[in-house]
Amino acid sequence: MSIPSRVTVVGAGAAGLSVAEGLRREGFSGRLTLVGEEEHLPYDRPPLSKQLLTGAWEPDRLPLRSGEDIERLDLDLRLGVRATALDSDRREVVLDDGSRVGYEALVIATGAAPRRLPETEGIAGIHVLRTLEDALGLRSALGDKPRLAVVGSGFVGAEAAAVARELGVDVTMITDAAAPLADALGVELGALLTEVHRENGVRIEAGVGVESVTTHDGHATGVRLADGRTIAADAVLVGIGAVPNTAWLAGSGIPVGNGVECDSTLYAGSGVWAAGDVAAWLHPRTGRALRIEHRTNAAEQGLAVARNILAGPGRATPFDSVPYVWSDQYDLKVQIYGQTRNADRVEIVEGSVADRRLVALYGRGDRVCGVTGINLPRATRTHRALVAEAAPWPNARSEDHPLKDPADDLPQHTVKEPLRSTS
Repeated sequence: MSIPSRVTVVGAGAAGLSVAEGLRREGFSGRLTLVGEEEHLPYDRPPLSKQLLTGAWEPDRLPLRSGEDIERLDLDLRLGVRATALDSDRREVVLDDGSRVGYEALVIATGAAPRRLPETEGIAGIHVLRTLEDALGLRSALGDKPRLAVVGSGFVGAEAAAVARELGVDVTMITDAAAPLADALGVELGALLTEVHRENGVRIEAGVGVESVTTHDGHATGVRLADGRTIAADAVLVGIGAVPNTAWLAGSGIPVGNGVECDSTLYAGSGVWAAGDVAAWLHPRTGRALRIEHRTNAAEQGLAVARNILAGPGRATPFDSVPYVWSDQYDLKVQIYGQTRNADRVEIVEGSVADRRLVALYGRGDRVCGVTGINLPRATRTHRALVAEAAPWPNARSEDHPLKDPADDLPQHTVKEPLRSTS
């Protein structure tokens, strides 16, 4: 694997832009193609469920870089076209406009697509929240003050529910977890978020799956729950996680499972790398495959791939960073460093649930694996070092609160939500 003279990046989000900027910053002067399915210049997605949805921001505030900044990267920029296939023998990406783009090194940064409820294609009033158009469509619908059913209680669902209530919308949140974000944060902090949402007028149906969407004349009228009840709704937001965009790689020989399967350096073989939500890489310390849907992770991986492409044969370095995600809900700022999901213990080490200001450490085995802070950003950052070092669990005690995934006890027809980033 020699240093390439032509690099193609498929995916023009945070990860893809980070690759392009990293390559140019490190002195790459070869041909650099950036392919994006959307017609927009690379833009930031976290505000879609926050500032843009509230109306505080308009779309012109979302671009990650100005048009002039993009021009300075000297890109072969292909926007509004989608990759449909990869010819790895000829080292060409096939686009839906009939053209082909060659490469010596290819970076797959195609992100993930929102999961949808079965048999809901074409039904009016059903929304997902992944793209600028998705957010504008939901914002327009919320302006009519509908009865909104939010299916899923991950970050996107919880944030959108909070925004909708602030706009005066009637909201019901439906989740198969014990409480909003309980599968990521644990039952105690999940209960705190439940209390806050209810105080702000959100009705929460927890521990129950969704069977179907009811309709009339092709428009959603409600959500039928697995227990037989129906929640009336004029609009339905589906926030049940996302799946990596890898279908276009079928038959290419690139290893695909829960994302593009890479080694610890984000290399998938045959001149192909991956970055962002689509990348499943071997974590250098645990040896386990990991795929993270965090905004900061996407940018960091993009820079890491750029450096590794230019490092030359045998000099690529493993990607090992501390994942970070944040969420703003009402007057709560929730911050997470590391991996709290599937931890087996949690302990509040600063503040309290009662004060709604706290820092909680999460452990797996005898090591710290994550930290969550609520309204204590400085103290939360201080504890980040324990996560980065995978420090021995402090003051381990048998009475430490267990942190399990409540969905493990739910019926098999329910859908678990992967931790996804809105930040």
